[in-house]
Amino acid sequence: MRAEGGPSRLREVALLAVVLVLAAAGGAAWWAGAGTAANVVWAVADVVTLGPAVVWVAADLRAKRWGADLLAVLALAATVAVGEYLAGAIVAAMVATGRVLEAGAQRRASRNLTALLDRAPSVAHLRTATGHETVPVGEVRPGQLIVVLPGEVVPVDGVLPAGGTLDESALTGEPLPVARPAGDTVHSGVVNAGAAVVVRASAAAADSTYAGVVLLAEEAAARTASVARIADRVAMWFLPASLLIAAVAWALTGEPGRAVAVLVTATPCPLLLAVPIAITGGMSRASKAGVVVKDGAAIEALGRATVLLMDKTGTVTRGRPEITDVICAPGHDAAEVLALAAAVEQYSPHVLAAAVVRAAASAGAGPVPAEDVSEQPGSGVAGRVRGCDVRVGRPPAEAGLPGWARGAARRGRLDLASVLWVEADGEPIAALLAKDPIRPDAARTMRRLRSAGIGQVRLLTGDRVDNAREVAAMLGLDDVHAEVTPAEKLRAVEAASAQGVTVMTGDGVNDAPALAAADVGVALGSRGATAAAQAADAVILDDRLDRLADAAEIARRSHRIAVQSAVAGTLLSVVAMLAAAWGFLVPVAGALVQEAIDVAVILNALRALGGPKIGGPAPAALVRRFESEHERLLPARTAVRHAADALAEGATAAADDAVRTAARLLTEQVLPHEEAEETELYPALAPALGGPEGTVTMSREHAEIGRLARRVQRHLEEAPDGIQPDQVDDLRATLYGLDAVLTLHFAQEEEAYFTLPSA
Repeated sequence: MRAEGGPSRLREVALLAVVLVLAAAGGAAWWAGAGTAANVVWAVADVVTLGPAVVWVAADLRAKRWGADLLAVLALAATVAVGEYLAGAIVAAMVATGRVLEAGAQRRASRNLTALLDRAPSVAHLRTATGHETVPVGEVRPGQLIVVLPGEVVPVDGVLPAGGTLDESALTGEPLPVARPAGDTVHSGVVNAGAAVVVRASAAAADSTYAGVVLLAEEAAARTASVARIADRVAMWFLPASLLIAAVAWALTGEPGRAVAVLVTATPCPLLLAVPIAITGGMSRASKAGVVVKDGAAIEALGRATVLLMDKTGTVTRGRPEITDVICAPGHDAAEVLALAAAVEQYSPHVLAAAVVRAAASAGAGPVPAEDVSEQPGSGVAGRVRGCDVRVGRPPAEAGLPGWARGAARRGRLDLASVLWVEADGEPIAALLAKDPIRPDAARTMRRLRSAGIGQVRLLTGDRVDNAREVAAMLGLDDVHAEVTPAEKLRAVEAASAQGVTVMTGDGVNDAPALAAADVGVALGSRGATAAAQAADAVILDDRLDRLADAAEIARRSHRIAVQSAVAGTLLSVVAMLAAAWGFLVPVAGALVQEAIDVAVILNALRALGGPKIGGPAPAALVRRFESEHERLLPARTAVRHAADALAEGATAAADDAVRTAARLLTEQVLPHEEAEETELYPALAPALGGPEGTVTMSREHAEIGRLARRVQRHLEEAPDGIQPDQVDDLRATLYGLDAVLTLHFAQEEEAYFTLPSA
């Protein structure tokens, strides 16, 4: 008996209230000795429930669906026919209660695509001889020139006569703005990330890319099939078995009361009550874990899922670039160049500019005042800082770069990172490497998802193939589909759904069709991606990917409890039916036995509200403190690598200065941080990790970091007047080794410790 929502749910609640009042009134009349009045009142309760129930079952049968509900209707009709009104009232109460409980756990009839439609531009700026004229977007025709102002969404597909810088993340998922040259194509739905650009329309709005995304989502939502209920799957054999036992009992004994007793005892209350309770309990528990599941069918499907498809940008990765390395020219340090770069970048709206400003703030090198700041979209930002001309942006010709800069450019290519160059008075002084980093909780989430029964995890992204493969390799994913369009994502979801129950996870407009088409769509909703959230079946409310694993584990447990309750209750009902068929149970006694079975399976179903805690608790304030220290230690870690690179030129004065700077930062910043972790953080984390043995590996890395740092210090003590040539090889190997251990150690802590659930 499927709930529709809205006014229908109010009718179901009203029906339950009426049935309970009538059942209680009949009980009061019977207690007062008015047996006839009691039967009349109970009969009214039976008829009041039977009428709507027949309508619900008839609708199901017209749709070629049948299951537990049909047996409940037969039991109600049978009790009325033979005058077993009390038994009928009990059945009526169970039917009405099950209907109300299930009303909150049904799939929506359609998904709300308002956010997709709201984002679509309603007007366009047609270029005129004196400027531009604003017209409804539907009036734009191919060949016309339109002006797209900074921050506006491109309304139609077109060509860029003079080039421009565009944020294409809504369609491709790629977080970095793309510089499109003159003559390149541009798709509707992308955002102008630079100065105003002119677009020559190549299609009308209705025929453009963004309109296609909306249409895909609508079509996918319309053809998404609902998931069969556990109750119906069990009832597929339970209903025929019940009718067969009732018919045989009547035929062999000639007593219709035997058949009624069988049907009353067979009333599938464990299916009508216990299953919705277990599923609703799972929804409640998922909500407490930060995941809102929109209906019971979704959490039931999530509990059976075997295939997971994931978007990359903003889902597996953080969704915004971060400065991961600062490579400085000899004589410069990371804090200095970050301060200079942030001084001019603070005035730019570019996504990489924001990354530079954040990196400077984390390093304690806030931006200094700048003058005469100007920006050339797609080229860079320039200004005057402390009497020096500073520019941040694209590199000069690589052929003219000094050796350190050519190495930095190569490193950017090897690391698949974007490179921002910092120039002072026309000379490059640093290269800033920017990447969209993998979420610290991603690897832990993948392991937990596989433990929860997800057999295949695949990456779907509009990003470049090399970036996608790197992310998939780091996380041990099973397959990668890169540079895919929303339509290709949709086809990938449909193909995966043919292999098993499929979950799709994403956060962008480009993910909405795939989220709508999947058996379960899960959106990360913390960054305002309302289109994805509204197309999905579940929404992660905060910015933690491991909530997906929480939801999968909860759904798996809820589904298991629901199945246990349904199967156990059904088997007990079969035993009771056989007893009724042999005459050991009259209809009222059968109803009471069924009530006892109901209580047992409902108590079991209520276990879905509890269960083991999701992860161990971690001291939140302490974890946040050390996590922020990791960010502040970027210049110190960079100095170690910079010192090793400087030794490539031999025992020079610049190399000596770089090594001594690195040694000082190690002594003053890195080693005190490691000691504080050892004495404060690790003991506090021990309960969450199952005891002190959980941090043994990290403690050993602390010891290795200390050993290598002391080795560097001894080298300097050996050479008070400057590093000697015979020290270069060992000192360089020590510094590179220290850089590798620090990089691995910080990554392990961020993944294993900083992603633990908070206390």
